[in-house]
Amino acid sequence: MATKTGPAERLPQQGWHVSDNEAENVNFETAHAGASLTYPQQCSALRKNGHVVIKGRPCKIIDMSTSKTGKHGHAKVHLVATDIFTNRKYEDISPSTHNMDVPNVTRREYQLINIDDGYLNLMSNDGTSKDDVKLPEGELGEQITAQFEEGKDLMINVVAAMNEEHALSFKEAPQGK
Repeated sequence: MATKTGPAERLPQQGWHVSDNEAENVNFETAHAGASLTYPQQCSALRKNGHVVIKGRPCKIIDMSTSKTGKHGHAKVHLVATDIFTNRKYEDISPSTHNMDVPNVTRREYQLINIDDGYLNLMSNDGTSKDDVKLPEGELGEQITAQFEEGKDLMINVVAAMNEEHALSFKEAPQGK
């Protein structure tokens, strides 16, 4: 009489090595519903004010130029871009036929509920709370804190790219809905 075996019982016979507590080892904390952090795009298709990854950082293209090389060379694209989070300037030169990574950049607006221990307590339009965005350093953070302490309702613009999120701007929330 043949006995039925489940998939886990068949794995070792097929060359798979699975620990007994594999289900406990699975980590879903960094899962993003299958969305990729970047996508490839040919250099010649990149445009000014678009985004690109340079030296592992998500950047906004502020200037680009194309130059022809010798009779057997490829046209080169010279990119000048700034990091979307730090405003640091980066440059890169790449053949126009090569692919470069373009970051998936999302912008979302949240209502500021509280400032707690250097972090912003935010609420989205659908009522979900978010409390893992740091209060920006420098003048922007000081302005947010000062206006919040004055009792103003503020909307915070949060930009996310490549597993980083930063509050990059704010405005006073519209009154009297």
